[in-house]
Amino acid sequence: MNESYDLVVIGGGPSGMMCALRAAEGGARVAILDGNRRLGRKLRITGKGRCNLTNDCDVRAVMRNIPGDGRFLYSALSRFSPADTMAFFTALGVPLKTERGNRVFPVSDRADDVADALERRLAALGVRIVRRRAAQILCENGAVYGVRCEEGVLRCRFAALCTGGRSYPLTGSDGAGYELAGVLGHTLVPTRPSLVPLESDDEYCAEMQGFTLKNVTLRAYEDDRLIYTELGELLFTHFGVSGPLVLSASAHMRRMGAARYRLEIDLKPGLDEKKLDERILRDFEKYANREFKNALDDLAARSMIPVLVRLSGIPGDTKVHSITREQRKGLGALFKAFPVSVSGFRPIDEAIVTAGGVSTREVDPRTMESKIVSGLYLAGEVLDLDAYTGGFNLQIAWATGNSAGCAIAGKISE
Repeated sequence: MNESYDLVVIGGGPSGMMCALRAAEGGARVAILDGNRRLGRKLRITGKGRCNLTNDCDVRAVMRNIPGDGRFLYSALSRFSPADTMAFFTALGVPLKTERGNRVFPVSDRADDVADALERRLAALGVRIVRRRAAQILCENGAVYGVRCEEGVLRCRFAALCTGGRSYPLTGSDGAGYELAGVLGHTLVPTRPSLVPLESDDEYCAEMQGFTLKNVTLRAYEDDRLIYTELGELLFTHFGVSGPLVLSASAHMRRMGAARYRLEIDLKPGLDEKKLDERILRDFEKYANREFKNALDDLAARSMIPVLVRLSGIPGDTKVHSITREQRKGLGALFKAFPVSVSGFRPIDEAIVTAGGVSTREVDPRTMESKIVSGLYLAGEVLDLDAYTGGFNLQIAWATGNSAGCAIAGKISE
């Protein structure tokens, strides 16, 4: 293999496909290097296969949902906002809908429809797909001149590094892009999982394995400072906790290992302390002659009752009519702040997103071009950029890929 292109895009994920598409629309001869059988392999499983492709909000709202250097993205997001993303995919023949939290999905609830639409557009533009993995970005005198893969060299004026992070390594998002960038002199911010389940030392999490709590409020604390609160659902597992609320909370835990984190679950968010106490009192009057362990069926799910009894400190065989006011108040407090300790993140290959990566200080925020290597562009999760849940991480991918592709197209036409 000894072919020549204007641009070689390394990685056929969201940012890579967007970059290739925009450059090709501007007249560039483009090849995508990707070892998977189909492009967008990770994209096809996002959002449990539904693909939350953006958030229907303004640019400033997106930036508020980026805990790191959100300012770096101002130019890219201004050029390609969530509204632009929605218009883009609608024009590609993917009807969209907006759900709770302004999350945007394809009407079909099929992530494949999003990836397939991008593949069709790339094919129509004549973008070549090379089913190989990049081994090296070739440079001379500080400028890109080619990309080496297993079967030879693809010569090019420009290369775009869009390899993703370390999460979901079986999709090809295995961190290889960090090594390619590091060899060229880029600074790598240490990677860590984000939007990931949390491990806990509390044995009762494993006791309740498989039990889902819905319509509860989760609060997360860093060294006793509230850093996150949200209403939704979570799941107890053999290692700790998971589910939408937990994944979102994990993205706020930026100092795991250096700080102490813990969770509290409000099991009855619709009731304040006074109303909850009145509710418990009514149940206790109803079941006055029962043992305490058999008197919570109207207040909690069966899976959780043994744990609640144990944490309340009230002996399970205590007759309900003999429970004191202080004990009842303590039970109410437990319902409003059920504790879960946090001992760490699950492994990064279980994370939805990788935090860390190539330092944004070494990338031009307007064009995504490297400040170290001329002709090298970087986009998407390979950069030290991550966001909270809600479609924001994919919006980063679309916007940075768009900036890189448009910048390359502009240079081709000069």
